[in-house]
Amino acid sequence: MANTIEITTENFQAEVLDADTPVLIDFWAEWCGPCKAIAPIIDQLSEEYAGKLKVGKLDADEHQEVLQQYGVMALPTLMLFVDGQPVARIQGARPKGEILERIQPHLSS
Repeated sequence: MANTIEITTENFQAEVLDADTPVLIDFWAEWCGPCKAIAPIIDQLSEEYAGKLKVGKLDADEHQEVLQQYGVMALPTLMLFVDGQPVARIQGARPKGEILERIQPHLSS
């Protein structure tokens, strides 16, 4: 994991809801093939947008309560939080360009 951080139930408030920058969360699981397919894209985003975007990975199997709180029903799901609020949700393995189209409008230049 390049610059990505591990998001847990315990650090969700501090790392995501109280973050000064937008936060992209990758809800994933070890057994999820599509999750593994987009992992390199997630790592690229964490490198390319360092300082503008915090990128975290949340293990869906270990932190079910967060999935329930945000209605995450499918993996992978990417959620972008700005000022503690979810502003974009991307479900399934998507190409990098499609992910960028959804998150870039929410990033400061």
